This record gives sequence, C-alpha cells and structure tokens, in this order.
Amino acid sequence: MLIIVNPYATTVSDRLRNLVVYALQGRFDVEAVATESQNHATEIGREARDGGYDVVAAFGGDGTLNEVANGLAGTDLPVAILPGGSTNVVARTLGIPNDVVDATEHLLSLLDDWQPRRIDLGNVDGRRFVFACGAGLDATVVRRVDENPKLKAKVGPYYYSWAGISGFYRKYLARAVRMRVENDAGEPIEGITAIAQNSDPLTYFANRPVRVAEGIAIDDGTLSMAVLKRAAQRDMPGLIARLLSEKKSAAAHRQIAHFDDVHEATVTSVSKDKEGALRPFPLQVDGDYIGDRTHVSLRVEPGALTIVA
Repeated sequence: MLIIVNPYATTVSDRLRNLVVYALQGRFDVEAVATESQNHATEIGREARDGGYDVVAAFGGDGTLNEVANGLAGTDLPVAILPGGSTNVVARTLGIPNDVVDATEHLLSLLDDWQPRRIDLGNVDGRRFVFACGAGLDATVVRRVDENPKLKAKVGPYYYSWAGISGFYRKYLARAVRMRVENDAGEPIEGITAIAQNSDPLTYFANRPVRVAEGIAIDDGTLSMAVLKRAAQRDMPGLIARLLSEKKSAAAHRQIAHFDDVHEATVTSVSKDKEGALRPFPLQVDGDYIGDRTHVSLRVEPGALTIVA
C-alpha cells in the first residue's frame, strides 16, 4: 500500500499518520509519502501506476483525493480513502466513517472480501472531479475559505457560511458575472452560478447533508447540473432553507434550473467589462479553487476510477 498524505489537511497530524501506518502494517507492506505542494499528489499517483502497489490510499481531504484521482484515473489500481479534511464529502457519501481511525478499521475489514468497484469522474477542461465542480458563487466561497486555512480549521462550516453571505453581498448582489449554460439534457439557460454534480449530496453543513442537484449517483454514468438564475436578496432566505431542509428540494426552487442525465456541458461568461472583454468567473473542483475562466467544457467519464469503500 502507498499512502499519500497531505500534512496540511485539517485533521492530519504526525501522531495520526503514525497510528494509521502502524495499524495498516498488520496487513500491508506500507509506504507513506507526504505531499509538498499543490498537485503533488497527482504526480505521486501517476508514478504509483508502475510501482507494484496493490492499493493507493489518499490521506487528506477531498482536495487530496481529487489530486490522487487525477493521477490514477483510467487505471485498475484501486484508491482507498482515509479522511483527514474538514468535510470529507466523498468518504461520507460512500459510507466511509468520517473519523480516520474508524476509517482505517473499516478499510481493514474490507480485506476479507476485497471487491474494488468503479465510480465515475467528472471532467472540466481536463481536470477531473469526484463529486462536484462549480462556477460562480460557490467557487467564490471556496476561494475565500482557502485563503484562510486557520479559520477554516477552527470555525468549520460557519466560516463557509460567512464567506458565502459576504461574497454574495460584495460580488454578486450588484454586479454578478452572468454565464450561459448549455448541455445535452435541456434548453440553454443563463444564470450567475452553475454547479455540476457527480454524486449526492453536494456537501455537508456539519452533519447535515446539503443537496442541490438531484437524480445523481456516483456510478450512473451521468452528471446533474443546477443553475442559479439570478442574484436577488429576496431569493436567499427560501433557497438557504431548502438547501438545509430534509423535506424541501433546492432543485425545485423557482430560481434554480435543474438538469438531469447530463453527459456534456459548457459554461460561458456573457458579461463584459468596460473594454468589452468577457469577465471571468471563479471555478472550483471538489472544494478547491482552481482559477478564473471565461469558458469551460464539462463531461462525464463513466467508471474512470477504481475505489475501495
């Protein structure tokens, strides 16, 4: 087993790393490698393809898993998840315990019935994502949170909430970048935020799942998309209530356009600055901000990643 460790992830520590390695050494010949920079886990994953490993474990948050998935996509080498982030969306979606000690025990329990499975990946301009890609407000939130990792670790979901509210009022209420969303599952639509999901839920607020797109599974060969049509203060209370509700659907909100069974899509800015150039929108994959764009192309890659869960 190769364990790719993100030492900067929210809950990762030397003590936990040593504990996990010691526990797994009872059943595996373990090698642990720490990442040193952004996208390093992808490089390590690519090198692991020919390294004689039986399994690669991603020990970190969803961003670490995303990088490992980008390194191992399209191979038969299975990926195990050891959650060490603040949210761990994919682990929880797959039924893996959110505590890394419990997740390690869970992984060891699978050895007696070792059955790796295939899951889909999304792809945005060549960058794969495991659970979601977002353009607009949610990417603004991710960028703001990533700029303050200490507050992210200390305050958790409440810091995300503050970043979302402040970002909405500062950048979206008065002058949001509008984008045109086209896909193979419905008519084109314009809005100020577009989210493509490969699994459900989109994320978690503490222990509460936050659901946006519907009719999606991580292995059904499709994506689901949701587009927020406008930035209006009067829409927010009802939308937020639906996002956190177990009974009401966010996808059914009057300002949300929802698309199911999506295979390909494009998101293009239609807002211009004073010089006539297209204004860019922020983009995030699996909770990591990856830059600003004026156009992106999305597609699904069915069965692209082998996992153990």
